[in-house]
Amino acid sequence: MTDELSGAPSPAWSALVVEDDPDAGDFTRTVLAQHAGVDVVLAGDADSALAALQGAKFDLVVIDVELPGRSGLQILPEVHRLAVGVPIIVLTAHNRVDYAVGALRGDVDEFLVKPVDVALLVERASMLVRRGRDRRAATRTKTVLAVGAHPDDVEIGVGGSLAAHAGTGDRLVILTMSGGAVGGDAGTRHRESQQAAELVGAQLIHLGFQDTHLDPASGPITAVEEVVREFRPDQVYTHSNHDRHQDHRAVHQAVQVACRGVADLACFQSPSSTIDYQPNRFIDIDEYLETKLRMLRAFTSQAHRDYMDEDIVRATARYWSRFTLGRYAEPLETVRSTMRLTPAAPTGSG
Repeated sequence: MTDELSGAPSPAWSALVVEDDPDAGDFTRTVLAQHAGVDVVLAGDADSALAALQGAKFDLVVIDVELPGRSGLQILPEVHRLAVGVPIIVLTAHNRVDYAVGALRGDVDEFLVKPVDVALLVERASMLVRRGRDRRAATRTKTVLAVGAHPDDVEIGVGGSLAAHAGTGDRLVILTMSGGAVGGDAGTRHRESQQAAELVGAQLIHLGFQDTHLDPASGPITAVEEVVREFRPDQVYTHSNHDRHQDHRAVHQAVQVACRGVADLACFQSPSSTIDYQPNRFIDIDEYLETKLRMLRAFTSQAHRDYMDEDIVRATARYWSRFTLGRYAEPLETVRSTMRLTPAAPTGSG
């Protein structure tokens, strides 16, 4: 498909179509695929739709009102939370006032009555996908870099926080310094890392420094500096220096040097953190704990580790919530945090 204005190929688009009628679902998928160049995932009920939104990113959601169990209108708040800034089209076979009012209150972008004209559906879908992408790009506020020594370090430490950043539209980059060969097959661990990164829409950079032999002065500082130059992060998360693992301490030291020009730098907790780890910031991850758990499930080769047990992950987050107003939290040690206050405009002379 080409863009009507430039003649260039359109970017890859994806849509979630929530429709319990298989024929109607296939019709919508065919129309969007053939006439709008959209890759479509079908869901037949509310729970399946929410699960799909938790596991992947979409440019458009098309949802039927009448679904088995909860209706399309009832799950709109959850759809908005899981797909921030993504446009929503509501379809219904019944042109009822209460449905239209419900869609309006649910802040949807389009309300269409079946049978939907093919040209109209294609026109609205294409327009909304472009608008949604522009809207999300305009509200993207930060680039966040998370640096870990091994696969799964970042996800254990700040998986929930990264999911929260993704929920606000921030750009995420995960930098893993080693292949983690001491803890398993490096190729397998790379694939697991990629699957976890995709759950929050993060770009994964996976380097090949030797596991258990990281030395800040022998390449890691330069490697992190190159990533910082390319992505210019506003915020960085990495290991604490209060850690028994030598690789974790080495990465902390490398990041300290390489990110000297980054305004916000904080350290997450690892399973090997010592009693000297003293957090002073706490990120509320109530809405994102389940995403963190899904990220950790991607690391199937590490499932035998005690610290990967979901009960332990959940209990740890519950403990740190004592310093927040929520139920689950992730702790951070602040290395550097810069707040810029903008003076108020003068109100006039006396």
